[in-house]
Amino acid sequence: MAGHNKWTQIKRQKAVTDSKKSKVFSKCSKIIALAARKGADPATNFELRTAIEKAKAENMPLDNIERAIAKGSGAGAGGQLESARYEAYGPGGAAIIIDVITDSKNRAVAEIKHILAEHNAKFAEQGSVLWAFDITAQKINPKITVELSIADKDSLDKLIEVLSEVDDTQEVYTNAL
Repeated sequence: MAGHNKWTQIKRQKAVTDSKKSKVFSKCSKIIALAARKGADPATNFELRTAIEKAKAENMPLDNIERAIAKGSGAGAGGQLESARYEAYGPGGAAIIIDVITDSKNRAVAEIKHILAEHNAKFAEQGSVLWAFDITAQKINPKITVELSIADKDSLDKLIEVLSEVDDTQEVYTNAL
C-alpha cells in the first residue's frame, strides 16, 4: 500500500511548512538587506533594528539575518537590492500601487507588465495614481471613499480575485471594502 507509511505523511506536512517558512524568511531577508543599505549597525539604524526584530519574531535563524545584513551592506555576495514603486490601473479602473524590493528593476518591470496584461490592467504615469492615497509608514490608505454600485462591485470582486491568485505577499489597504 503506497503512501501509508509514517515518513510519507511527515514528508508531505514538512514540505508544506517548509514552503511557508521559506516565503516568510525570504521576505524578511529582503527587508533586512534593504534596511542595511542605510547602515549595518542596528544600534544606529532604527529601520534595520525593526526589521531584525520582525525576523526574530518569525523565528528566522541568526545566520540568515547576518547574511541578509552583509548582502545589504555590500559585504555579502549577490546584487544590491533596490526598492521601487509602480502605479497601475486594474480592472474597472481600480487604482493600484505596487511596492517592489528587487535586485533587478528591469526584470521586475517585465514581470509586473506580464501580470498586469494577463489581468486586463495597465501601468499608469508616475503620480497619476499616487495622488489618491495617503502614504504613512508602511500603510497606504486611500484618500477617497468609493460608493459601489452593482457594476462596480463586480469589478472589485474581480480585482480581489486577481490579487488573491498572484501571491500572498501582496497587501491591499482600502476603505471601499
